[in-house]
Amino acid sequence: MATSSSCSSLKQHFLVFLIVIISSIINSPVNGCFTSIFSFGDSLTDTGNLLELSISESTKPPHSAFLPYGCTFFHRPTGRFCDGRLVIDFLAEALGFSFLPPFYGFKSGKWEKFRQGANFAVAGATALNSSFLAEQGIHSVSTNISLGVEVNSFKHLLPSLCSSSSNCKELLRKSLIVMGEVGGNDYNHAFKQGKNIENIRRLVPLVVDIISLSIKELIELGAVTFLVPGNFPIGCSPSLLTSFHGSEKDQYDPLTGCLTWLNQFSQHHNELLRKELENIRNLHPQINIIYVDYYKASTPFYQSPKNYGFKETLKACCGIGGLYNYDPLIYCGYPPLKQCCNDPSSYISWDGIHFTEVVNKWLAHTVFEELMNTIPRLGSLCPLSTVNKLRILYPMFGV
Repeated sequence: MATSSSCSSLKQHFLVFLIVIISSIINSPVNGCFTSIFSFGDSLTDTGNLLELSISESTKPPHSAFLPYGCTFFHRPTGRFCDGRLVIDFLAEALGFSFLPPFYGFKSGKWEKFRQGANFAVAGATALNSSFLAEQGIHSVSTNISLGVEVNSFKHLLPSLCSSSSNCKELLRKSLIVMGEVGGNDYNHAFKQGKNIENIRRLVPLVVDIISLSIKELIELGAVTFLVPGNFPIGCSPSLLTSFHGSEKDQYDPLTGCLTWLNQFSQHHNELLRKELENIRNLHPQINIIYVDYYKASTPFYQSPKNYGFKETLKACCGIGGLYNYDPLIYCGYPPLKQCCNDPSSYISWDGIHFTEVVNKWLAHTVFEELMNTIPRLGSLCPLSTVNKLRILYPMFGV
C-alpha cells in the first residue's frame, strides 16, 4: 500500500507534468490551422490604430490613450477602447497568436512584424467613405478612414508579405479574415446628429454592399475563410439611450429598459447582412463565410444579467452623470473623468459605447463556437487537434 508521502509525491509530479503540457499548448500556435489573421473594423476591434495615427499625424491622442483604459488586463492604456482585451484579442490567443499589431503608424521596412497578421481596424471608422456620408450631412468625429481605406491598406501591405501572386494566394488561403463588426459608426453618427430614422434606414443596404464588396475583393486576392460579425442591440447602448432619453414609455423594452426601435434597427442591418452573405456563399461555394450573431449572443446579458455576473446593464462603468452614467461631452480618460467603477466585470458597458473585457470574453465564446461548428467545412485548415486545444485553453466556454 502506498504511503501518504508517496501519494503526495505522485500528485506533485503529476501537477508539474500537467503544467508543462498546458504551457507548451498555450505557447505554441495551432499547427495545421491558420497561419495569420487579418482584421478590419472600428473601435470594437481597434488594437491601437487610432492611437498610432494620432502619434504619426501629431494630433490630439484619443481618450483610449489614457487610464483607466486598459486597467483590467494590460494595466496601462494601449489604444483599445476597453478596460482590457477585445474579442479579436481572445480570438488571437485561442488560435495561438500574439495580439494583432496595429497596421497604421508602422515604421517603414519593418514588415516582418505582420507575418502572422495585422489589424487594420480604426476607432471611428465607417463602412461608407467619409465624403459620401458628408454629402448626407453625416460627419465623423474622429477619423475619415472607411472600410475601403482599410482594405486598400491591406493590399498595400500584401506584396511585402509574399513574393508572388501564387504565394500571396497561398498566404491568404491559410489566413483568417475578420471583417468587422463595421457599419455601426455610419448609423451612430447619423443617430447622434439627429438624422431622420427613414434616411438612416436607407444607409443599411449601402453599408451591407460595402461589406460585401470588401469580402469579394479579398476573395479575388485568395482569401477563403471569413468571420463576419453582425451588429449589437444598439438600443441598449448608454450613449444612444442618453441621446434619446425621454422617449415615450412604450418605446422601451419593459424587461431590459432598452429602446426597442433602435434594437429593431440593428436586427434590420443583421437581416440584410445575413442575406448578402448567403448570396456570396452561393456565388463562391468553396469560400467559408462564418456569420457571428453578436445580437443574439449579447441579448441575454440584458435579459438575465445575474446569470453572467452583471449588476449594471445600462450604466457606463467609466462615465458621469444622468440615468445612464454617460455624458457625450465628457469622455472617459480625459479630465475630469480619470476614474471608473470599482468592478468593471459587473458592468456590461465600459464607457457608454464599448463593452467591458468580460463581455468581450463572453462574445469570444460565440466566435469560437461558430468557428468550431464550421471546422468540417474548413477541411485541411483546422483539424480536430484545434478543437481539443481550444477546450484546454478555454474550458469555461465549453467549446
